[in-house]
Amino acid sequence: MSHVGVGPRAVMRSVAFLTAGVLAVPALAGCTSEESAGKPLAAQDVGAASRASVSDGGTLRWAVDSVPDTLNTFQSDADATTTRVAQAVLPSMYRMDENGSPARNPDYLESAEVVDTEPKQVVVYKLNQQAVWSDGREIGAADFAAQWRALSGKDSAYWTARNAGYDRIEKIERGANDLEVKVTFSRPYADWKALFSPLYPKDVMGTPDAFNDGARRSLKVTAGPFTVKKVDTKADQVVLTGNPRWWGAPAKLDKIVLRAVPRDERVSELVAGKLDLAEIDPETADEVTLAAAPRDPATGTPLMGPQGSPAAGAQGRSAAEALRSWAVANGSDEEAAEEEILAREERREAEAKAARRQKALSGFEVRKSLEPAYTQLALNGSGGPLADERVRRAVARALDREKLAETVLKPLGLPAEPVGSHLALSGQPAYADGSGALGEQNAKEARALLADAGWVRGGPVKKDGEKAAGAEKDEKREKGEDKEKKKSESDDDGTYIVGEDNKNADSKNAGSKNADSKNPDDKSDDGADRESGEKHSSGKNTAQGGAPGAYAPKGTAAPAGSVAAPLAKDGKALTLRFVLPSGPGSETLRTVADRITDMLKDIGIGTEITKVPDESYFKDHIAAGEYDLALYSWPASAFPATDARPIYAKPVPAADGSLNVAQNYTRVGTDQVDQLFDRAMTTLDQKEARDLLRKADSRIWAAAGSIPLYQRPQLTVARKNLANAGAFGFETPVYEDMGFLEKGAQGSRPSAPSTSSPSSSSSS
Repeated sequence: MSHVGVGPRAVMRSVAFLTAGVLAVPALAGCTSEESAGKPLAAQDVGAASRASVSDGGTLRWAVDSVPDTLNTFQSDADATTTRVAQAVLPSMYRMDENGSPARNPDYLESAEVVDTEPKQVVVYKLNQQAVWSDGREIGAADFAAQWRALSGKDSAYWTARNAGYDRIEKIERGANDLEVKVTFSRPYADWKALFSPLYPKDVMGTPDAFNDGARRSLKVTAGPFTVKKVDTKADQVVLTGNPRWWGAPAKLDKIVLRAVPRDERVSELVAGKLDLAEIDPETADEVTLAAAPRDPATGTPLMGPQGSPAAGAQGRSAAEALRSWAVANGSDEEAAEEEILAREERREAEAKAARRQKALSGFEVRKSLEPAYTQLALNGSGGPLADERVRRAVARALDREKLAETVLKPLGLPAEPVGSHLALSGQPAYADGSGALGEQNAKEARALLADAGWVRGGPVKKDGEKAAGAEKDEKREKGEDKEKKKSESDDDGTYIVGEDNKNADSKNAGSKNADSKNPDDKSDDGADRESGEKHSSGKNTAQGGAPGAYAPKGTAAPAGSVAAPLAKDGKALTLRFVLPSGPGSETLRTVADRITDMLKDIGIGTEITKVPDESYFKDHIAAGEYDLALYSWPASAFPATDARPIYAKPVPAADGSLNVAQNYTRVGTDQVDQLFDRAMTTLDQKEARDLLRKADSRIWAAAGSIPLYQRPQLTVARKNLANAGAFGFETPVYEDMGFLEKGAQGSRPSAPSTSSPSSSSSS
């Protein structure tokens, strides 16, 4: 599917750290910690209500995408429902607040602090003295120690998906009393708050067998407001019931039923009265909004449609059409009259069915926010044209990200601002708009980059047996040739950051091969394109195979007919394979892909769109590297130094000769980005960590392997009397507060989010 991952902590896998010392990193023209992280673009929308106004009892029927294969969030087949269950039934020392930051969970943790940094980092946790497992045993150091041993990576018998952070722990011991847990780290770890959330009992973590198989279909021991009563694979549902040993505010609901319902069937289940809460697509949101709209007392039809548009009459028929139908049904042409009478009967039945559907949906409302995840355009840099950084940068510079964000979010009434960071979202501490490191949208400069890379209009294109330049596998990759030899061997990774003017020692020779295309009186030999202002990746003109005139002085007329001709190089047209999911629910991605295709066409890049089944989209195409361009999403994290590193780490050769990409499915990375992540992960100075992460983000932007587009919309439909559930935004749900309102009580809704132009509040 298009959304990679199931939550901030559930999918991030570990990746080997660099063993060499950290090299010097040049100053970056990126964002610093002095810049404000801003505010979340949209508040959560959950029908917030006080516990006093929520009735006791009831069952919440909640649609989910699947019944999980495992209830262990640390296993590779954990999914979104695994996370949902864990949040309701297991301890978490920290949870996400409304700004996407870690907040101490007082139900389990009275305090946690770093008490020593020399010679080793030591963290002391003081647990809530009432916190107990459902079997009556106190939560304590034994549970922390068992989880550390299972996730440390030292015992391969544990089938773990990730061990980040746990591999830095040296020992765990009891503190001054049974309520204290003392954790000593072998190496400094800035994201220590990411650990032990969730925390499993030692019964699950104590042995490999228990870890691997003991928590897949059941959790016998829990410690949350709810407990797992049953995982029913036949009924496709997970049933949670109240935990009688829960010491916190008692759960308002008696039961939560998480039922797997396909997205395209959810509206029917809502109409049938079988669901209370469900994530939905924009089309369903429009229908629910229309059903809940004010109605004309005479006709019963909604006065206004979604987004304030005039509502159509019954079945969209005008008064003139109704009059004509009456005339035909009562006319002298018996055959026509009979046909019209039958048609009128069918219309009445359809109208009655639609009325019943609208009445059923009128008891629901749409709750919307922005999901803590962003959609990106991924550019596969492992081979073909996109292995050239200049081509990737040209693709990125061709995109109008504001228009793409508006395409998705504006019709939904959500703030349509493009995402400016790979590592955080607006409102999170690490957020700053780093897109200036790549440069703003500029088709002219994008074309100049392509010309510099040797792609020119009107070049010869082979007709017989030709394949798109980006649609075939790179032959050198097939033969296993080492591409690293093409890269700079200096400490600088050669990535150009807009605004960073570090001079290359060899820049005096940068234009020797194209001296005739430069003004001989110009002494600023910095490798910049005089027309576009674009300095290329290494400060040198490194184009190969360029046609005469590709670097002509400003003002030189283009060859006749070249504007309409395709870009070509070495006899191949510049066409990129754009892979998309084909299933229901992916319409938005396909719309965005169409817009991107038009933007790329404007600079001479063709696209070959390939639609594949949802079930194979990620595994067989994204993870396998069988694409040039693709759209998918990453979740935001409160701990980007830990969680984002495997997504952007430079791929490294594995022992068997293959390339270990971890989660970097674009195959684009640099040593300097890795080093910045490593430094951010080890400093305990939060200001320094933010600055390092923002510098890393600038480098990621400049490498142009991943282009963040927009924060994903979060649309849910909920019964109007359901409180404290819906579009949660950043914040972790509070399951014990969910329930149905007392008669006469009302929940609060957030004010309408601003839909002002992104340009008014963001900078490049």
